[in-house]
Amino acid sequence: MAGTGRGGQPARRRLLRMPSADTWETVIGVGYLVLGTNAMLLLATIPLLVLLVSTDPVTSWPALLGAGVLATPALTAAFAVFTHYSTTRGTEVIRTFWRSWARHLRRSLGLGLGLSLTAVVLVVDVLALWGSPWGAVLTPFFVVLFALAASTALLALVATVERPDARLRDVLRASLYLGVRRWYLTLASFAVFALLGGLFVIHPALAVGLAAAPLLYVTWGNSRYTLKPVLPTGSSIHV
Repeated sequence: MAGTGRGGQPARRRLLRMPSADTWETVIGVGYLVLGTNAMLLLATIPLLVLLVSTDPVTSWPALLGAGVLATPALTAAFAVFTHYSTTRGTEVIRTFWRSWARHLRRSLGLGLGLSLTAVVLVVDVLALWGSPWGAVLTPFFVVLFALAASTALLALVATVERPDARLRDVLRASLYLGVRRWYLTLASFAVFALLGGLFVIHPALAVGLAAAPLLYVTWGNSRYTLKPVLPTGSSIHV
């Protein structure tokens, strides 16, 4: 019995050994990545967040759409932070975020505006056909169209960061094609966004201060995997 106890002491000491410096560095780096990205997202999306918590979406939807378009570059910048960390393990969150925000501002705003206008047109069509036989037939079709537009915009934002040299036409074509081809990954991304939105409704501070970066990281990783077939080394994206 005594021998068994002595033999077990080295194993217990190994279990109780303090984590290495590399482990602590990784933990601290990930923590800073999460908190720093959340802080930058908060700063870059203040107009949208203020409208969401202080107005009725039914009456303030035009302002919400505008604020949503202005918030789109923040999403692209967050994806750039994740890309930088995954490739270099660097945690230069602030510099990477705002450089990417400025670099991809024009394309991000264009994608956000395109998605917003698509949503407005489809909602107007649904309301115009509501209660008619055509409404029952076409409403599911309009929902599918919006889902395609949303998935294409999301994948295009990720592709913009991964391949900033690619033409927008090629990015959109690849994003639409792969979003449909890998529909199960698209649904997973929508589920993550729905989770973030539901958490924001229940507890805005928790959603923005803690959960936003991890959930967006999951969406980014999922979208990046979706785009993997069209992210080779080269000058442009091709399907």
